[in-house]
Amino acid sequence: MNALDVARWQFAVTTVYHFIFVPLTIGLSLLVAGMQTAWVRTDKPIYLRMTKFWGKLFLINFAIGVATGIVQEFQFGMNWSSYSRFVGDIFGAPLAMEGLLAFFLESTFLGLWIFGWDKLPKRVHLATIWLASIGTMISAYFILAANSWMQHPVGYKIDHAKNRAELTSIWKLMTNSTALVTFPHVIFGAFITAGAFILGVSAWHISRKRDVELYRKSMRIALVTTFVAAIGVMVSGHIQGQVMTRQQPMKMAAAEALYHTEKPASFSLFTIGSLNGKKEIYSLRVPGVLSFLATGSFNGKVEGINEIQSDYAQMYGPGSYTPDIPVTYWTFRLMMGFGFLAAFLSIAGLWLSRKRRAPAGRWFVRAALWGISLPYLANTAGWLFTEMGRQPWTVFGLMQTKNAVSPTVGLASVITSFAVFTLLYGVLAFVNVRLILQTVRKGAPSEESLTPTDGVAPALAFSY
Repeated sequence: MNALDVARWQFAVTTVYHFIFVPLTIGLSLLVAGMQTAWVRTDKPIYLRMTKFWGKLFLINFAIGVATGIVQEFQFGMNWSSYSRFVGDIFGAPLAMEGLLAFFLESTFLGLWIFGWDKLPKRVHLATIWLASIGTMISAYFILAANSWMQHPVGYKIDHAKNRAELTSIWKLMTNSTALVTFPHVIFGAFITAGAFILGVSAWHISRKRDVELYRKSMRIALVTTFVAAIGVMVSGHIQGQVMTRQQPMKMAAAEALYHTEKPASFSLFTIGSLNGKKEIYSLRVPGVLSFLATGSFNGKVEGINEIQSDYAQMYGPGSYTPDIPVTYWTFRLMMGFGFLAAFLSIAGLWLSRKRRAPAGRWFVRAALWGISLPYLANTAGWLFTEMGRQPWTVFGLMQTKNAVSPTVGLASVITSFAVFTLLYGVLAFVNVRLILQTVRKGAPSEESLTPTDGVAPALAFSY
């Protein structure tokens, strides 16, 4: 083990941990805005109580997410300085816009929402949560635009004297085809996450016959959101897969462990391979499905790993350009599998909750509680596939991961920072889980005790 290995593990752990909070923040922000809109339009106290309850959980998640995101910035300068120098001119524009425009919009109006309940007119106050929600999505787009440049570099030139990429077109960067298909996929995934979270909490309260009408309405919102978002994830994911096949054919071949070009190409539901991942022992396959995922046609041609490796060796020089096959193969399937389970859970819930019913069967409550984890597992598997499938490239076709690490940072330094960040994240995880569980157990504020600032500003001021 060397400094590169530990730096990669550290970046993977901290990035996956941070992204646990991102989709729930994005999804809950819009759903809370919708609940408050219902209150403003109908003046029914139940919608105000829903807004306060789910809004408080949103703020807890937002606050911890901001804290975990700060750590990401340090890693680039500490462990990945060569990478930072290479992409600095490219990343400077979208990340500056994210900080100065999107995060400013998000944090400013979120602050106004937290403290403005009894100080702003109802419709003005409603606008603040909508603007904060829009800010979270704009922020996501800027960050995804930067990440998409690593997947598919556009709008740049290479300064060989300085060994760095320089931005030539901000328009091409922001309209990168990879970003345009990745953004809706991530946003729909965020709505599934928020929907599953609300569904699980609501089912738990309904099973205990606590505030059944409020949580029945919340559950219905969650089920519809999850179902619609699941369809959006499938459609956007299919489009994203075709774009990925054109731009990074090795990633799609690795997702299937397809070593030789096939036309049509089948999709394996389950495969047992050799320990090194280079030989198939047994596989359960569905004809033509991989061709459809990659090309949109059940008879499409999908290039194999061996052929792509040969082409890349001629294009980029000697070396292995094959990612870790078992990791890419299984994360691709886990991503889809967990996503389908979340969709099936929403369909079952919609059926059980028809005609104003509030399903409280033991099996459904357990499924809903376990279902909270499904979008998190799908999101994590999806990002692992996206980033691991690009290897050995940090920036596809331009910089390999082995050349991106800081040349002067030793193994001991990386291990030390890894241990410190792990300890810090452990503390934040404890705080987050404790706050969320306390809030969930307490439940929504009662109509009799409700005041303009109840349950939001005093307890969650720290998030601003």
